[in-house]
Amino acid sequence: MSHQAAPAYALSTHAASLRSSDVRELLRAAQQARVISLAGGLPAPELFDVDGVRAATQAVLEQSPAAALQYGLTEGQPALRAALEARERAAGLSLAGRSLLVTTGSQQALDIVARLLLDEGDVVVMQRPGYLAALQTFTLAGARCIGLEEDEEGARVEALETMQLPRKPKLVYLVTPFANPSGATLSLRRRRWLLQWAARHGVLVLEDDPYGVLRTEGQELPGLAALAQDIPGARDWCGRTSTLSKAVAPGLRLGWLILPRPLAEGAARVKQAMDLHTPSFTQEIAARYLDSGRLEPHLARVRAAYRERRRALCAALREAFGAALEFREPEGGMFVWARFTDGTDTRALLPLALEQGMAFVPGDAFYAEAAPRDRLRLSFTTETPDKLREGVARLHAAWAAMHGG
Repeated sequence: MSHQAAPAYALSTHAASLRSSDVRELLRAAQQARVISLAGGLPAPELFDVDGVRAATQAVLEQSPAAALQYGLTEGQPALRAALEARERAAGLSLAGRSLLVTTGSQQALDIVARLLLDEGDVVVMQRPGYLAALQTFTLAGARCIGLEEDEEGARVEALETMQLPRKPKLVYLVTPFANPSGATLSLRRRRWLLQWAARHGVLVLEDDPYGVLRTEGQELPGLAALAQDIPGARDWCGRTSTLSKAVAPGLRLGWLILPRPLAEGAARVKQAMDLHTPSFTQEIAARYLDSGRLEPHLARVRAAYRERRRALCAALREAFGAALEFREPEGGMFVWARFTDGTDTRALLPLALEQGMAFVPGDAFYAEAAPRDRLRLSFTTETPDKLREGVARLHAAWAAMHGG
């Protein structure tokens, strides 16, 4: 039997250069029963409020089936928009002069902003290391992603004043609380500085806040969009996106995007060209769930579990590796970002760890260029404290084998 050669499809330049997500590839490996996965940034499935979502779904189908099953508005179902706007106002955000657009996950919000603002060769400034899916989205739009290094106060935004950039940036994109992958939180001082800079230079700042609801220690900081209300000119240059994936369930695929109204109108047109609207069914379920009063008790249970798991992971890392592994324990979120002080190449370490039955994400996956090889991201959300301790033991065994121990 002859084998026909695969067709040589002519992909676009950007699609052809788009690299696969290491996290997605690792999730496949982690499906094996014996593997303890600290790789994927997934919510703990056993903590989903299944009863609450079931009750909301039943109520929607019984009381408002037409709204749930019919085409909807591009901007989002009125019931969900009202519920999300109420949550934002409760957090100190005024929607005067702004609009909220419901999106199919916050990932779509990034895609919409990229399509709305970015042309070939435009510059996007973001954290280094940065959120991998954002790197993919902005690269697919033809933009050049340039990184801001991080320290204990988050991204070093003051570097924007002196950076040698090929052109004025179109966008500054930051995950402000508990960044992915680093877990860093942008300090209040730097938040104010960034907004003043944005207003002075006319550059849009997009705040991505998927993890703020997962704060388990420390003091909550006001979001950039709320702070912008008190900084002259900043309100016009600040947007915000968030999601229900971490608060309720990622399977709903629901996020939202808040932009100054002139930009929001363009964003709605972009979304309409992409998918007409986010599914009405899941929007109506989410609206009913948010109105049920179950979210805050649910989040309290999630936070308590994640606090215990994070502490277990960090204690095990300290005990197993001592000074060989540096990291800062975050006050929330889903990730611990660590660096081997002995220069261990985590890309080379990964197959040894998989042989031992544990998975992590090598740190070089989160860099657009010049990636260090001695870092790794560990997620603590989906495994119990005992499994996390065992996962660290397996990681240590792989590291010791790599170094002849």
